[in-house]
Amino acid sequence: MAAVDTRRGPRTYGNWRRPTSPGILGLGSLGTTLLLAGLIAVVITVMVAGLLEAVILTAVLGAVMLSVLTKDSHGKNVISRAGARGAWWSSRSRGTNLYRSGPLGRALWGTYQLPGLASPTRLSEYRDSYGRPFALLYTPATGSYSVVVGTEPDGAALVDQEQVDGWVADWGHWLANLGDEPGVAAASVTIETAPDSGTRLRREVESNIDLDAPLFAQEMLHEVVGRYPVGSSTVKAYVAVTFNAAQRAGGKKRSPAEMGRELAARLPGLTAGLQSTGAGAAHPLSAQELCEVIRIAYDPAAAVLIDEAHVAGETPTLTWPEVGPSAAQTAWDGYRHDSAYSCTWAMTQAPRGHVQSGVLARLLAPHRDIARKRVTLLYRPIDPARAAGIVEADLRAAEFRMTSTSKPAARDTLAVRAAAATAQEEASGAGLVQFGMLVTATVTDLEKEADARAAIDNLGATARLRLRPVYGSQDSAFAAALPLGLVLPKHIKVPSELREKL
Repeated sequence: MAAVDTRRGPRTYGNWRRPTSPGILGLGSLGTTLLLAGLIAVVITVMVAGLLEAVILTAVLGAVMLSVLTKDSHGKNVISRAGARGAWWSSRSRGTNLYRSGPLGRALWGTYQLPGLASPTRLSEYRDSYGRPFALLYTPATGSYSVVVGTEPDGAALVDQEQVDGWVADWGHWLANLGDEPGVAAASVTIETAPDSGTRLRREVESNIDLDAPLFAQEMLHEVVGRYPVGSSTVKAYVAVTFNAAQRAGGKKRSPAEMGRELAARLPGLTAGLQSTGAGAAHPLSAQELCEVIRIAYDPAAAVLIDEAHVAGETPTLTWPEVGPSAAQTAWDGYRHDSAYSCTWAMTQAPRGHVQSGVLARLLAPHRDIARKRVTLLYRPIDPARAAGIVEADLRAAEFRMTSTSKPAARDTLAVRAAAATAQEEASGAGLVQFGMLVTATVTDLEKEADARAAIDNLGATARLRLRPVYGSQDSAFAAALPLGLVLPKHIKVPSELREKL
């Protein structure tokens, strides 16, 4: 992300780049290789079999290349869409889109364990060097550990623009420093808006009210407690940092006890760095707090019960095998879980051009048509040793696309300038981070599903984002949007490096 400082106007940001590889006809390096191999096969067919067979092979090759080159507005070609549809049909025929847990369900041991990608996760708790308990989440499928930090964002209301610019700069430095942190695989930021039950306000008022105060003042406070939560919302923010279990590729994986001892000394530095980014007071979530967050995400009706228990001075004891839904069903474009219905969108294109720091303000704010909204930014910091090679390869690919034709398009010329700017900034010490975004809208009434979808479409347009529903993988996208530290590329069978070359 590059910052453009203009003296006459506010500071703007932009220059996001999608990784590309050189190729002809809009194909990547792998697609170009397959095309050349197909042409060679056609020539050999003419020499060996005959002209008719060669014409048939040419028609097949042309159909395949056309399906690869024909893309929709989200950059998906015919093959990728057909593959997603085929995978969904296979999943539905095998019944894996249905989930039932509990004593009468299909989950092992009769528990309410999490479904899908989060099912094999294991939770433990340790204490950092400040004596604060923190939850350590282990994902055996990817060999990674995650810690979740809860924050109290200050917000941008009544804040000078200079302060906002400073927060954005510090956030960029915090992300860049993740690339220097040993063993960091990914990070995510989750902003969740939900209706306020009013229990926290009632607890605060009842614990501080003066019984000797005038009766009128006490009645006014009780009226405020009864009426204020109507239509109000709460905003919560979580930062999940994921570490590799092995210190180096091919090395021995560390046990949860070893990782807990190491992170106990590193967490204070990570949380202290977050406070300078406008995140407010940052503290690691304990195992109990993380269980409550995930339990409420899958069953929003439990939020009122948990809040009322806290008001009564009681802590609802939850364990990790009890936070999953009792029933869930994945549809092509939605996900039904316990008392709610959710739909998740993925960002397919970052904002074009330059934007200001408040471009996501309306997307992050509460919305009257959405009961619960969760916006998750996914980050994968790149090691500085690899960043230089990536930006140089991207610059060469952009130059190849521009010089491969006698009349280059304006977009290709701008791509070369953006790639050159990125390479120059990386050479001067800037960090390189891959990022994505997931947006989850949850409703408790199915009749409001259409309103929630329309609201997300409008909010995505105000943020200058291009969002696409995660068709056929709603359950996985829902879990990835939670503060669990899941690294999605590690769960995909086709490596991301190979997909970028197509």
